[in-house]
Amino acid sequence: MPKKIHLNAFEMNCVGHIVHGLWRHPDNNRHRYTDIRYWTELAQLLERGKFDALFLADVVGVYDVYKQGAETAIREAVQIPCNDPLLVVPPMALVTKHLAFAVTFSTTYEQPFGHARRMSTLDHLTKGRIAWNVVTSYLPSAARNFGLDQMVRHDERYEIAEEYLDVTYKLWEGSWEDDAVVRDVANGIYTHPDKVHLISHKGRYFNVLGPHLSEPSVQRTPVIYQAGSSARGRAFAAKHAEAVFLGGGNVKALKRYADDIRAQAVSFGRDPDHIKLLTGLLAIVGRTQEEARAKLESYQKLYSVEGVLAHYGGGSGYDLSAYDPEDVLTYRETDHGQTAAAQFTKDSSQPKKVREVKETLGTLGGRGLFVVGTPEEVADRIQYWVEETGIDGFNVIQIVSPDTLRDFVELVVPELQRRGMFRKEYEETTLRERLFGSGVKRLPADHPGAVYRKQPTLT
Repeated sequence: MPKKIHLNAFEMNCVGHIVHGLWRHPDNNRHRYTDIRYWTELAQLLERGKFDALFLADVVGVYDVYKQGAETAIREAVQIPCNDPLLVVPPMALVTKHLAFAVTFSTTYEQPFGHARRMSTLDHLTKGRIAWNVVTSYLPSAARNFGLDQMVRHDERYEIAEEYLDVTYKLWEGSWEDDAVVRDVANGIYTHPDKVHLISHKGRYFNVLGPHLSEPSVQRTPVIYQAGSSARGRAFAAKHAEAVFLGGGNVKALKRYADDIRAQAVSFGRDPDHIKLLTGLLAIVGRTQEEARAKLESYQKLYSVEGVLAHYGGGSGYDLSAYDPEDVLTYRETDHGQTAAAQFTKDSSQPKKVREVKETLGTLGGRGLFVVGTPEEVADRIQYWVEETGIDGFNVIQIVSPDTLRDFVELVVPELQRRGMFRKEYEETTLRERLFGSGVKRLPADHPGAVYRKQPTLT
């Protein structure tokens, strides 16, 4: 019996997310990202395809490493212009019943108290269909946008994130008891004061008194997603994450990262089955091989090499415009994304010249799992990748919106369902239950956030 997988759509509230230059395609609706109907239509499409969630990426700076400036990113629409991911969730939740939403928010620059309330609000409004993708932000311009002269060092960003999550766990899990809200009209008591607690957190980075302003939501703590495959990122994921978006770009790296995270989870006292592992998937589907290849050819003509080089520069810290094309690209640790830095260096099967890296980046699908073909061929590759790496699912990347996801929903999903690899109907109500089974609405007991459930009385 094949493994049942999880599927998210990988999106961003912007014009140019991953596949740069395709905003020029006549069938692409990316320019409608500022229209609320773009998002409600997308959500309804994904719910029709029984997708687990819409995964919304985000950045808080501009990609300005390539050519030492932001001009390329701005000209090519490389994740700029870009709007807030959290604000498009409520309208999508209103027009769907089951689709969940994983929203990206950085722990590096903003305080946890306000973020905890926003997430509780979304979990209330979606009836338990919300996840938080925890990131630490790697762009130098992001640091300057929040008043810093330079980026916080890579590993220190994770130290901040550790404390940030401790604060949010205390607010979500420990500040309000389950029976705090009584709505007792006869006695004039809406909430029992002795069942609402201060958290009195005093730490290295944050001081938060509490109590949490929101009453408990369906899941209390949103499902914790994490995106980062560096050594420090994997340790963080093994401790905190319930779903991990793995980078790496090839089967060997994905398997190594997956095995490492699961092994580290055990060392933290967690059940490795309490973590779902996913990676990005770029799929071009046609009813025939010829149709799929024709789509690839039309997309490749519009693919922006400059745009992808700007994106890669911000992600890795490597400005490839500053290298001689015949130089061998060697690993140099940066405070950017260490997975991106390793992809063509430490994680490459052989040394690569800068010219070769640029050629790979300039080819659609050059950075991750990529397949072009019929629904059967796409499903074959998906099944192979799952069996070879042990991952649990995929974040499906758009090339042309909404055609990429419509093709996947109408052509690939039925084939996966026929093979028993994907649901035919939604099984549960909350996102956590969908991932881990009926009745699992709250963090499991082996999760570090669960220790904060009991707190002293408010004084």
